[in-house]
Amino acid sequence: MEAIWILLLLFVLIMLAGVYGAVRAVRAAKRGIDRTVHQARVTVEDTRLRARQFAQPGAAGELAQLRLSLRGSMRATSQALQAAAPQDRSLSESLGLFQRLSAHALDLEADLKRLEQEPDRSRLAAVLPEMRERTQRITHSADSLRWAVQERTQRLAHDDLDSLGREIEMEAGALRHWTAVEPDEPLTAPEAGARPGPGAGAPPAPEAGQEAESRRPSLGEKRHTEPQPWQKHWQQSPRPENTA
Repeated sequence: MEAIWILLLLFVLIMLAGVYGAVRAVRAAKRGIDRTVHQARVTVEDTRLRARQFAQPGAAGELAQLRLSLRGSMRATSQALQAAAPQDRSLSESLGLFQRLSAHALDLEADLKRLEQEPDRSRLAAVLPEMRERTQRITHSADSLRWAVQERTQRLAHDDLDSLGREIEMEAGALRHWTAVEPDEPLTAPEAGARPGPGAGAPPAPEAGQEAESRRPSLGEKRHTEPQPWQKHWQQSPRPENTA
């Protein structure tokens, strides 16, 4: 009976895990589809604005140009912040400032989009300088924030590369320690228990001149040599005894 309950519990757990995985997969697919649809809408809108910029000169074309400038600047700044934020925690305040700036940008784009449907050209020409000034202020702020983030990211990468280079040089020097030759290295004395070499206790060999001098007889030394044939008889015969 207990085995049946255990099998039933395992079956329920497997079913719950399958349902949870299916729900997550559906949500991920939905987010991917929404992201793709949003990117497609942005591309279509940008293409339409570019076409209006060149096809409709005057105030209508300038409105399209203002919207393109605003959308491009805000999109580039958002991408720069999203790319740098995971590696740099100090950008949290920058993200908050950009969110506030994005609210102003959305309001401005909504106003520009309403002005595209304005039939009164005189009113459109009257409010156009104000829209231009607002667009320039927002794009300037977005560009300044984006450039600061890019410069900070490049500086951090440069500092990290310098630090990494110094560490690699130190490690390379440590790996090549055997090639370091110390000049004027003193000779080390032989160890106390070291065994002397083959010629350590022998006296020094005499030189050639000293050996020749040692072979010469001294003044008081007699030579014991055999008589030569050329010597005289009286020199060979013994001295006669005195008869007296």
